[in-house]
Amino acid sequence: MSSLPGTFAENVLDQPLRAQLDVFLDEHRAAMLAALDGLTEEQARRSLVPSATTLLGLVKHTTFVEKVWFDEAITCRPRAEIGIPASPDESFVLDDQDTIASVRAAYAEACESSRRATVGLGLDDVVRGNRRGPLPLRWVYLHMLRAGPALRTRRHPPRAAPPVIHAGPLRKRQMDPVWITICGTLRS
Repeated sequence: MSSLPGTFAENVLDQPLRAQLDVFLDEHRAAMLAALDGLTEEQARRSLVPSATTLLGLVKHTTFVEKVWFDEAITCRPRAEIGIPASPDESFVLDDQDTIASVRAAYAEACESSRRATVGLGLDDVVRGNRRGPLPLRWVYLHMLRAGPALRTRRHPPRAAPPVIHAGPLRKRQMDPVWITICGTLRS
């Protein structure tokens, strides 16, 4: 099981912006991994919304997102070469071999690869592999923090209150109350 730290924000208060962004993004990543803590395989695969979206599928999708923004955008490699689906919707689909352990491991490896990919880059360096065109790395970080998995578990431990999750396929930029309900129901 993953363990979610309170926050490292205070530790980087007087650090450069890049260090601050890295810490905040890593907090989001840790929260996503922690979302599966204590769930059975059946609970993680359960869909409680009209779509086929599940919590395990959401974590699988975040693996795709890491690879789109920190592999495709930086290296300009095509998705087929990276080994990810062509579309975001496909990235939620679970195969029979997808388990909590395998999806967590894939996500953790994608996050580590993302960290390695950005080591030599500055926030003003331009990445050229995104469909939007050239973007500064700063924009990629801000996008990941804005649209990424916003799990508020710091103030509410995962089993004490349902985390709030922003689900990518819903194409909304605000927190979705459906996911609040899903996570609360999965943990009950």
